[in-house]
Amino acid sequence: MIRHIRPLGIALLAVLVTACGTSSQTSQTSQSITPGTLAVNPPFRIASLNAAALTAELGASSTGAELLAITGAPSCGVDFYYLKFWTVGGANEATQSSGALMVPTGGAGCSGPRPIVLYAHGTNPNQALNIADPTNTTNTEGILIAAMFAAQGYIVVAPNYAGYDISTLGYHPFLDATQQSGEMMNILTAARTALPNTLSKATSDNGQLFVTGYSEGGHVAMATQRALQAAGATVTAAAPLSGPYALEAFGDAIFFGSVNLGSTVFAPLLVSSYQHEYGNIYAATTDIFSPTYATGIDTLLPSTTPIDTLFANGALPETALFDSTTPVVSIPGEAALSAALTAALAVPSNAANPDTPLFQAGFGSPFLVVNDYRVSYAVDAATNPDGALPSPTTGLPSPGAPLAATAPTQTLRLALYNNDLRNGAWAPTSPTLLCGGDEDPTVFFSLNTGTMAAFWPAEVAAGLITVLDVNASPSGNFAAVQTGFIESQAALLAFYQTSAGGGLSLAAAEEQLVEGYHSAVAPFCAVAARSFFSQFLGGQSS
Repeated sequence: MIRHIRPLGIALLAVLVTACGTSSQTSQTSQSITPGTLAVNPPFRIASLNAAALTAELGASSTGAELLAITGAPSCGVDFYYLKFWTVGGANEATQSSGALMVPTGGAGCSGPRPIVLYAHGTNPNQALNIADPTNTTNTEGILIAAMFAAQGYIVVAPNYAGYDISTLGYHPFLDATQQSGEMMNILTAARTALPNTLSKATSDNGQLFVTGYSEGGHVAMATQRALQAAGATVTAAAPLSGPYALEAFGDAIFFGSVNLGSTVFAPLLVSSYQHEYGNIYAATTDIFSPTYATGIDTLLPSTTPIDTLFANGALPETALFDSTTPVVSIPGEAALSAALTAALAVPSNAANPDTPLFQAGFGSPFLVVNDYRVSYAVDAATNPDGALPSPTTGLPSPGAPLAATAPTQTLRLALYNNDLRNGAWAPTSPTLLCGGDEDPTVFFSLNTGTMAAFWPAEVAAGLITVLDVNASPSGNFAAVQTGFIESQAALLAFYQTSAGGGLSLAAAEEQLVEGYHSAVAPFCAVAARSFFSQFLGGQSS
């Protein structure tokens, strides 16, 4: 049985902090709540790590050593600053948010003018997330980007997102392209205000800007790239990683039975986000969610209660997004379409499809989403199909992977359409890397990364957009990354079958590999992004 999504990242021991909480400067609190305003200036320095100590501490654990093997040994020290800044929520509500400013320190290539990496993190159900704190052993993604970018000479700016940490918003604007890209631009403005006033003022912004992020952060990174372009700002290069970019197509696939791993966590976040943004996703939570889970689900996530506890307490199902009892579709005057939709909404049963066990795990009882709502979505999708999915008449996707020809009428599908990154009549104008793994059970690679590549064929053909599948046979500029990922997956499969890894059967070990696949891709796509960015550093080494 495929279980729930694992948190992104690699388990690491807390690193040695050579200077903790050392901020000798007097901070001032801003009275302005204008988005992009630094709320506390200068920001508090949580920790200061030198390169030697970081290398030694990471190398002292097996998981840390594995990370070092991917990132390379740190060449710079890192100062971690905790930024508090103002932004807005999905309904334009003012809210204070927070995040990280990671400043490289040391000699040549570390101090002086350095490029900025603007980073967006992946989905995290933990409301207390603080990506700026390296002393927290659960902050695995923060440690990853510190080792991958800051310790290699990049200034890193990364928000925790509205709805997390100190934000009192009460919800997270999940996959809200306008809000999240705006928040990324707000923290960038705040970080540039803060940097000259920090204890790390020997390091400065050289004007180069790289944008990246993983999973949810991949969507955020691409939305931010689009927003920066629209604002006339220069993006040196971008690397959206494993993101759900083609949201309408992705939603359609899920509602028709291709249920992704982690869907019962993503669904409440998404529905709450769009309800706050648009106000029309439901009149009552029972319109979408079964009575088993509907009460309080609108404020459930993100939560300070661990996700496994929420599952154990019955607040959410682990995998059963949909009812295993097939809904009967009845559209007046459309007998053939009704029959086709009824068949399409059944539990997947194609034994020839290796993903069928994954999809079947998305059905059960009790379940999260009621059948009536699923049918309303499916009718809209069948009436006005997304071009990235097979047409009900030809069985083939439309050339160029367009969105639905006209805006959907079903409100959740319309929200996905509005936040789909094929929207906006745009294409990247700066070098862009799209990286992921083609066996990803959480964010389907071909349906998201593949769809965007099909949407921008001229940019792909011209080499402006590079598409990387880390799971493909090694070749080209990223062969080492692909080799490393494939070898790491083979080693992990073998480990699961040893006594130390649980002594699992081959089938059970393969299941574990599927569960961890989305997380496992992250560091390899991150190192690919860093390699990609290094081409545009204007002679500076990293």
